[in-house]
Amino acid sequence: MQIEWKITKKRGNLRPVLSYCVHLEDHEKALALPVVSIVSRIPKPEEDRQDYCYPGLLERAASYSPQNFHVLEAPSHKGHAWTRTLLLPWREDNSYPEVEASFDLLRQAMEEALRGAYNSEPMELAGSVRTSSGAKAKIAPGVLGEKFLRIAARAAAHRESAAS
Repeated sequence: MQIEWKITKKRGNLRPVLSYCVHLEDHEKALALPVVSIVSRIPKPEEDRQDYCYPGLLERAASYSPQNFHVLEAPSHKGHAWTRTLLLPWREDNSYPEVEASFDLLRQAMEEALRGAYNSEPMELAGSVRTSSGAKAKIAPGVLGEKFLRIAARAAAHRESAAS
């Protein structure tokens, strides 16, 4: 598995954008992993459809305290690598240490899912069963009776065709 991420921000009151992509390797896909997701430590801005934040408002207000956090995901074994983009809260110092910490949490969750899938051992089980001797003893008289009747019917048909 490989997780690649990048934060970009334009000059001004624009919020930064976090882009990330998770790639599964073939041997990981072969384990049939589900989608793995975590609630990150990355604050989700209020008004998260708004790509800017003016001074003194929302996360730039003195009383700001994050209430919601982004969810980070990795694709299942059936999915392809995808790129996700998340809007980050505006910060004067452009410092986002929780991003790397959150991707470490996603990596740990992925590794746990990998361990769980890998620990499910392969197996092959085969067998067969036969009719019991008790059942054979009960049905044998009827089966033999049918065989004798078929033989007798063929013999009678053969005699009739020979006589004609």
